[in-house]
Amino acid sequence: MLFDNLAVLITGAGAGIGRELAQAYAQQGATVILIDRHAEALALTAERIRESGHAAHTRVLDVSDPAAVEACFGWVRQTVGRLDVLVNNAGLGAWKSVYDLTVEEWDYVIHTNLRGTFLCAREAAKLMRDGSGGAIVNIASTRAIMSEPNSEAYAASKGGILSLTHALALSLGPDRIRVNAVSPGWIENGDYDALRPIDHTQHPAQRVGKPADIVKACLYLTDPSNDFVTGTNLVVDGGMTRKMIYEE
Repeated sequence: MLFDNLAVLITGAGAGIGRELAQAYAQQGATVILIDRHAEALALTAERIRESGHAAHTRVLDVSDPAAVEACFGWVRQTVGRLDVLVNNAGLGAWKSVYDLTVEEWDYVIHTNLRGTFLCAREAAKLMRDGSGGAIVNIASTRAIMSEPNSEAYAASKGGILSLTHALALSLGPDRIRVNAVSPGWIENGDYDALRPIDHTQHPAQRVGKPADIVKACLYLTDPSNDFVTGTNLVVDGGMTRKMIYEE
C-alpha cells in the first residue's frame, strides 16, 4: 500500500486514463478525490471504486474556471484536510484546420489544458505546503514535441505544460513539492482488440499503449520514497518519438 493514508486528487477522472488512475490509487490505499466536468462519468468512476471497497470523494468541476478551482480546493481542505498527490489529467483538443480554428476554440483548449493545470497545481501546492510536501504530475503529450496536422491548440497547450512543469519544480522545491510530467503517446482507451497488427508493430515496443502504462508512470513519479526525481518529463510512447519515419 504505497499510498496508505495519503490523499490523491485526480482531474479528468471520469473516463480513460483518469478512471484507471483513480482505481489504481484507491487500490494502493489512497483517499481519492475525483474531479471531472461530466457528472455522470464521474459518478460511474466513483461507483466502481466504492464497489471495490474503497472510498471516493467527488466534485464536478471545469478546471478552466479559476473561481471554481479555488472553491474546489477549499472544499478539499474542509472535507479531507490534506493533499499529498495531484495528477493533472484533465484535457481536451480541437482537431480542425488552422484556417477554421476560432479564437474561442483556441482559448477553451488553452484555458482547460494549460491554465487548468496551473490553477490546480497552484491550489494543490498551498495544501501540500501546509502539510509535509507532496507530488504533482502533469499529463502532457508527445504532441508537445512532435505533431500531426490540425492540432495547433492541443500541441501548444501541451508544450506549455512541459515548460510549466519544470518552472513549478524549481519554485515549489523548497516546499518539498516535486513536480513532473508524463507524456503519453498512443494510449488506446477504446476497443484494444479492434486494433490492426500494423498499429502495434509500428511501435518499437511492438504494441499500442494502454491506460495502465500511464498509471505505472504516475505511481512511480508520486511514490513518496521517490524524492529525487523532479522537473522531468517521462515519455511513455512505446519508442515512437525516437523513430525516424520516411515514406519509401
